[in-house]
Amino acid sequence: MDLLHPHSIHTGIRGSFQARRHTESMRRTQVDLEVVIPAYNEAARIPSTLVQTADFLAQQPWSSRIVVVDNCSADETGAVVRQISRNKGTAVPISVVGCSLRGKGAAVRRGLLSGSSKYTGFFDADLATPLNTLVAAMEHLEQGASAVIASRHAPGSTFVQPQQLGRRVGGTAFRVLTKSKVKGIFDTQCGFKFFERDALTAAMVQCRATGFAFDVELLQRLQHGGARIIELPVAWTDGAASTFRPFKDGISSFASVLQLQKAMQ
Repeated sequence: MDLLHPHSIHTGIRGSFQARRHTESMRRTQVDLEVVIPAYNEAARIPSTLVQTADFLAQQPWSSRIVVVDNCSADETGAVVRQISRNKGTAVPISVVGCSLRGKGAAVRRGLLSGSSKYTGFFDADLATPLNTLVAAMEHLEQGASAVIASRHAPGSTFVQPQQLGRRVGGTAFRVLTKSKVKGIFDTQCGFKFFERDALTAAMVQCRATGFAFDVELLQRLQHGGARIIELPVAWTDGAASTFRPFKDGISSFASVLQLQKAMQ
């Protein structure tokens, strides 16, 4: 066998990944839903987020786990989450995993693919999307949808607090750029997306983006695979503590999508 053959290399990497995922999954008891929260320097905000999320999930008919992905934080995010996870009063189990590759896309990928629950997904640590959106998301998933995503721009959606001008302008331009890439989707970037495991895995193993184009590529791969994607309009709150920088991050967003376009050709 040619050890330098690309297929052999890819198979070896994938086999290693599957073995690592299996090992990590074995450490976590089986649940119906895993909720992934990517976190970068969230030591101050994450305790409230975890308490609210755990209390909400404990009231639902499906079993759940929260998985926090510490994405190269420079603060005590990981230590804070571990301390909370050891708290016997926690309503649902909480796990924390690290991600050495910078970028929200990399962190989300790490969290989603490290589990084995039937349903999984992620939302941002600022809880900008109401937690009760999960109820409708799970209903659609249990009825056969492959993915359910929240939308700030679908008919019926509202902004609890108006976005800053820079974010509104940049967001509009980004939606124009991605409109032709993900058909029929009003908002590719809202930080709330949940999936049926098999459909997610089939799409995710093809994804390469780790930055702002991650959501676009994942939705695009899902659509190419024939997945049914449901978009839920939500009342979204633009968090004052958001780490998104309209100018610098906006440029990175456009560059990521342009690179994705070249890669998909």
